[in-house]
Amino acid sequence: MQELFSLQGKVAWITGASYGIGFSIASAYASAGATIVFNDLNQELVNRGLEAYRAAGLNARGYTCDVTSEEQVNTLVSRIEQEVGPVDILVNNAGIIKRVPMIEMTAAEFRQVIDVDLNAPFIVAKAVIPGMIKKGGGKIINICSMMSELGRETVSAYAAAKGGLKMLTRNIASEYGAFNIQCNGIGPGYIATPQTAPLREPGHPFNAFIIAKTPAARWGTPEDLQGPALFLASRASDFVNGHVLYVDGGILAYIGKQP
Repeated sequence: MQELFSLQGKVAWITGASYGIGFSIASAYASAGATIVFNDLNQELVNRGLEAYRAAGLNARGYTCDVTSEEQVNTLVSRIEQEVGPVDILVNNAGIIKRVPMIEMTAAEFRQVIDVDLNAPFIVAKAVIPGMIKKGGGKIINICSMMSELGRETVSAYAAAKGGLKMLTRNIASEYGAFNIQCNGIGPGYIATPQTAPLREPGHPFNAFIIAKTPAARWGTPEDLQGPALFLASRASDFVNGHVLYVDGGILAYIGKQP
């Protein structure tokens, strides 16, 4: 079973993995034997990530790359192949959210979210798939969302992008499954990260709302995503394709308590 979940000898590229969910997934992969590559938008974030990996006793290579730029992505893929090796595992983790009521959101803001959260995973997957085909297979994991299934106030662009990412996941699986490429998604629930810290303050109404809506009665942690991410990156998931695994403490299964 250890061999089934081993990533020994694999090259894993996790986009936007300087901190948070991406960093947690990359750490799990490193512990399972993978060589870690990550990128972020600027050198400051890359340096921050490299310092965090060193502090955790993990080796990682960090690069600057705007994943919405096809030219930059193609250049980075060539560089990774030359300096580290062909990408075996891709995690499309980089993303943004803008919480703006739809009628107040500009078309430019909407396009920016779609560009980062949907177009970029298309661009990055498109760049690594030829190498995976040449090597005989690969794993692509798209970080989806509960908003791949649900709507909510102020997140029209994010929900549209993550819903599209769910369908992109299924289509990559459909189009390249015959090449031994598995493309699946992970849909995190509400995760305790520095970005959500203000919402989790005791007494905050949103904190109470999330705990009440989650059968597990707590926020998730980045570590809660490590096992599912490792499963989808390993041989254990070789016959799992086009699936979105929701790691949400049961929110999507739960209608909520009667008032």
